[in-house]
Amino acid sequence: MKTGRTVLITGAAGGMGAEFVRRFLDNGDAVVATDTSDEALGALSSKLASRLLRVQSADITDESATTALTAFAAEQSGRVDVLVNVAGFFPVQPFIEMTAADWRKIIDINLTGTALMCKAVLPTMIGRGWGRIVNIGSASIYSGVKGQAHYVAAKAGTIGLSRSLAREFGSEGITVNVVAPGVTITPSAKKALPQEIQDAAIKVRCLNREEHAEDLVGTVFFLASPDADFITGQTIIVDGGNEML
Repeated sequence: MKTGRTVLITGAAGGMGAEFVRRFLDNGDAVVATDTSDEALGALSSKLASRLLRVQSADITDESATTALTAFAAEQSGRVDVLVNVAGFFPVQPFIEMTAADWRKIIDINLTGTALMCKAVLPTMIGRGWGRIVNIGSASIYSGVKGQAHYVAAKAGTIGLSRSLAREFGSEGITVNVVAPGVTITPSAKKALPQEIQDAAIKVRCLNREEHAEDLVGTVFFLASPDADFITGQTIIVDGGNEML
């Protein structure tokens, strides 16, 4: 297993992101964890207490912030080996009540932010023959979700973006893939999603239980590893057997 990499993870202060941080640290990788809250990042740093972990708050919808974040991540090694784009926001809001500002906010966080992070990090991967980008999508794009048209549209865009980047940078040995979870019970999801949506997700799965952040760790880590050297442009659904494509 490849160790000693520099790994940059967005949306890292809680839920999925924090679990990914833990797994890469356990592998002996240097991890830069970013989120919007200094307080939450401080709590993560205190909890994990690893000399391999560095934290830096950033707004991924701001191009200058993503550039500065990448420079911060690359300070020690001069590169970023793995980028995991987790940061997202998924409110429930009826489509006819969405303003243009509401729409842009969700697209900016879930799609534009991912694109800006890729754009900032890719120059540190080019010319080295190896790099990994794993974007967190959503299995919701296959069947749609009432009240989340903006979020589902953004996640569909993430798949298109990832496929195009896989085409453009494959010759550099850089892979770009998407992990598409089902409804995953993180603290933020518990607050944002009505209980009926959480309950309905369990009923339609082959594996009739809640999905948790820990269920995604293995897939993300695999795609970031040399074991996945010949996998790119793919979307792997991790939803307990709801969508089957």
